[in-house]
Formats: sequence, structure tokens, C-alpha cells
Amino acid sequence: MICNTLRNSPEELIRFLLEGTSSKTGREFFHALVRSTAMAMDVAGVWVTEYLPDRNVLRSLAFWMNDHYIEDYEYNLSGTPCALVIERGCLVYFPDRIIELFPDDADLPRLNAVSYTGVPLFRPDGTVLGHLSAMDTKPFELTPELESVFRIFADRAAAEFNRLRAESSIHESECRFARLIESAMDAIFELDDQFRIQRANESAAAIFAFPAESLANRKLTSLLTPGSAQKLCTVIQELEAQGQHFAWVPRGFDAVRSDGSQFPAEASVSRFDLSGCSRYSIILRNVEHQLAAESRLHELEEETAYLQNEIAEQQNRGEIVGNSPSIRAVVTAVNQVAPAPATVLVEGETGTGKELVARAIHQQSQRAAKPFIRVNCAAIPAALCESEFFGHEKGAFTGAANRRTGRFELAHKGVIFLDEVGELPLELQPKLLRVLQEGEYEPVGSSQTRKVDVRVIAATNRNLLDEVAAGRFREDLYYRLHVFPIAVPPLRERGADVELLARLFIDRYCARMGRPSLELTPDCLRRLRSYHWPGNVRELENVIERAVIIARDGRLALRDVLPITTLPPVRESKNAGRSPALRTKAELRKLEKETLIRTLEQTHWKVAGADGAASALGIPPSTLSSRMKALHIKRPK
Repeated sequence: MICNTLRNSPEELIRFLLEGTSSKTGREFFHALVRSTAMAMDVAGVWVTEYLPDRNVLRSLAFWMNDHYIEDYEYNLSGTPCALVIERGCLVYFPDRIIELFPDDADLPRLNAVSYTGVPLFRPDGTVLGHLSAMDTKPFELTPELESVFRIFADRAAAEFNRLRAESSIHESECRFARLIESAMDAIFELDDQFRIQRANESAAAIFAFPAESLANRKLTSLLTPGSAQKLCTVIQELEAQGQHFAWVPRGFDAVRSDGSQFPAEASVSRFDLSGCSRYSIILRNVEHQLAAESRLHELEEETAYLQNEIAEQQNRGEIVGNSPSIRAVVTAVNQVAPAPATVLVEGETGTGKELVARAIHQQSQRAAKPFIRVNCAAIPAALCESEFFGHEKGAFTGAANRRTGRFELAHKGVIFLDEVGELPLELQPKLLRVLQEGEYEPVGSSQTRKVDVRVIAATNRNLLDEVAAGRFREDLYYRLHVFPIAVPPLRERGADVELLARLFIDRYCARMGRPSLELTPDCLRRLRSYHWPGNVRELENVIERAVIIARDGRLALRDVLPITTLPPVRESKNAGRSPALRTKAELRKLEKETLIRTLEQTHWKVAGADGAASALGIPPSTLSSRMKALHIKRPK
């Protein structure tokens, strides 16, 4: 303890405090402060605390009592003399009988306390930060001089406490900033005024394939191509000249990795001052993959435009070509039904252009801007038909790993075209009927009913009434589809349309192959007129395409792809003249069937190949197969 005369000299007390704490900071400072204060004031104990308002407790930063330190001391404010210091925000002094005044403070008897004084510590904003308290085991006199010194001790404690809090806040901000920089995927550099790297994040080392430590003090310009290094200098010079602090370089720089490979990088450049010197921060983003993706996207857009043009060309821009009375009747029917919401059934043989008719109806309808979804009913396995039409939920059946959108949902507000509707499995027909009648369905694996607004156009090459009679097609579904039937005539019934279509296909394929237009010779016309076209327009297109491919010397020759066929004589009436009688549709169908059977028998029922029936007839094997199916021709067992 110091002598009592020292207690009467504030200057000596302050000097004693400074000597004991001047070289200390943080925890050591507070430990030296409480010990020095206790010795200077000649009291048993001194402690400095932090106030925690959310828990209403005081936690000691340092506590000196009876010649030793008490560690980790924390106590509740309620019922203690310290509560008055915190609540009032002013010095509190009790010269004696402290235990009697605060009987609820259990620590006072244990410490044998008699007198107490405490003074609050304040933040810069004036709120209470904590307090400095002194306690003795005998009555204690707080003279004005000693009170003044005690307040100075408290101010010194508050200054150090606020310094520590500010330092901690700065350190925490720096840590957050460092974590932010290190977590960034872009390369971030801090440069001095000579463009030397003072700091670089981990992404910078990874992007440039350099060890992190080797980037320090390396000039950033060495990581750029010469042109980009000069560009960086120009950008920084403009920042300095214009007094600006930030510049975005959209086209960026060409950066160089450690192995010499280059990559394009977007960049932002910032300027700031540090100790009177200019500093710069550079953020580089590798856009190599982004540019490649944009390039690929551009290629896909061009490919999409090309395919759309091809589709438009294939569909002849939605126009139905022909001048024969039968095809004009089809065009009239299309014009009549297109504006109406009615269901349409397009009937006709394979290859007559039923889908073209359906698309023409869609393009002239009020739904022209909405989807046109085509479904080939004959190409969908029976087990998958319901899922294809109405979709399914995830896990609806084995293999249903994801939710699938059905064709009816895709066609919402638009048109769904059911090609070869006669091939629909019988068990699916009631669900299709429900959609037609009520506009609702349930996806596979779902109990939720969904509404859909779809116009249905169906097509078939079968006689659906025969299918109904055979029990393969529901009668109620037939009549629901048969609201507005359109019969597309076979090519053999369209007269001179075969020449018009042939010329159209010649021009199309000549343009596609980059050849000058070819002329239909008299021999070509004779062959076109004599052939009965079992494959209809589709077969005609295939024949013309093959003829254009093998054309030589600018002349179209059909003799190699289309032999002249001689039809059996037609029965004539007794009063008939020299002209043959017209054949009915049934007679032509029977004649076609007899011709195909006879050819198949001659080729031992071989359809494809050089010695097959399709080659003998001059038609594609797929056309022959479809005609056999349409005419119910089966190989004898």
C-alpha cells in the first residue's frame, strides 16, 4: 500500500496510475488498472465491468480483491449497489453499512464489504458501457480529490474499453471483407501505384494457375497481353485525369495464365488513396465459357431459323395446291370450318396430305398464334398412350423419375392433331371422349382433375364406321369426332393436279440441291398420268426427289424411277362408245389390292430389297407397307 500522504495528492495518484498502466493494453491494462487503483485508494477491492443489458448482468474485465485477482466474475444487477450506478448513470458512494443497505446482494457478506463507490463508463454516444467500482472492508471516505482521481481512472478505463471495441469492430469488418474477397469466384487484385500486386484472392491464383505466394509484388501487366496491358494503363490514366474512382471495361482484357494460354476477361477498375498514394483494385472475370455459350446460342438461333424455314417450305406455307374440283371442295371446307371451334375429322388414304389440311385449318383459325401439337397415334406404344396424351406425375410408375407434361397440356389454347386416330387403343378412347366432351382429364398417378382448352382435329386412313362395326372403335367417340368431316381425295382422282404438284416438287428439290430447274418431258407426263399412285402425294414427292437426284444433262428422266403401268381393261356398257367407262372408288380400291397381291405373290411376299415388291412397283417399301395395312393385305400362313 502507498502512504496516506499520497492519498491527499491527486497528482501523485495519477502519476502512480500512469506508471502502472502506461505500457499495458487490453486485458493486461485492466488487470494493472484495478490493482493500481486499489493500491492508490487504499481499498480492499476494485473491479471494472462490461454491462450486458439483454441479460441484466455485469461481467468483470478485471477484479482485484484482497491482494489477488478473481477471474470470470459475473453477477446479476438486481439488488446490488452497482445497479444504481448503471441505472442512474452517475457516481454512487456508500461510506459504510453497505450490507444493511443491500441485504439482497449475497456477495457482500462473502466479501466482508463495509463501504462502496462506483462510477459508470460511457460509450461515445453517451450510453452506459459498464462501470468501475471500489469496495473496502472498513468505512471509506471519498474526498473530493480522491473522487476526481477515481473519475479519471474510470475515464481511462472507458477510453481503453471503447478502443478495444472499435478495434474489435474493425477486425471483424476486416475478417468479413477478407472472407468476402476469398469467397468470390472472380480474380480480385489490389495494386500499388506501380501496378504491383499487394494482395490477391485465392480465385486469382486459381484462375491464373499461379501459386498464391508468387503473385505478391508481381506486376499485373505481366498477366495481360501487351495490348491489354496498355489498355489497363490507359483506363487508369483516364481515371486519374477525370478524378473518377471507378471504370467498367465491358470488353475487358486478354489475360495470360502461367502456362501461356490466354482467356478473355471482363474487368472493373477502382482507384483509392492510401497514405497519400494512389492504389487500385482490379476485378477480373473469366468469360471464356460465357462467350462460348453465347456463340453456341447464336448458332442454335440460326439453326432454329433455318429449320423453321425448312418446315415452312415442307408445308408449302400452309397452302393446299391443286385445281381439281375435288381439291377445291377440300379448300372450301377448310375455309368454312376454320373460324368455327368445331372438331374436324380429316379422312383419306395414306400420303394424301391430311396433316396439311389440319395445319391449314389451324392457320386460318383464331388459334393460329397458339400451339399446333401433332400426335401420331399409330407410333405410340399402347402402354404409353395415356402418359403421352395426359402426362404423368413423378413416381407414377416404374421409370417415372420426373413429371411429364402431356400433349393435351402442351396444346392448351391451341390445336391438337390426332393423326391415325383409328389406331388408338380401345381402353384410351373413353378418356379421349371425356376430354372432347368436358375438357378435363387426370394425369397418370394424379387424382387432381385438370382443365384444358383444346381444339381437336383428327385424321384417319381407315373407315371408322367399319372399325365401329368390328368393335375396335367406340361409336360415341366416332360421332364426337365426326362433327365436320373432310374427305381428302387420293391423287389418282385429282386429274391434272399430279402435273402441278410434280412441277412444285421439281422446283423445291432443284433449289435445295442448287440445280437449275428441270423440265417435265412428254415421256415424264405420260408416266405421271399412267401411274395409279397408291402412295398418293407423298409417293409423288419421293419419286420426284429421286428423279432430281439422278437427273443428267439438265433433263428429268422418270423411266428409271416410275415405270408405265397398264391398267386392266374396264367394263363398258352396251351403249358405250370408244371411251372407257369411269371407275368407281370401290373398283379402283379393288384393282389396287389385286395388283399389290399379284406383285407380292410374284416376289414371294418380299416387300423391300432389289427383288422385292416395292422395287417392282417403283414405290418406297414404307408406302407399300402402309397400303397393305390400309387394304388389309396379309401374307397367307
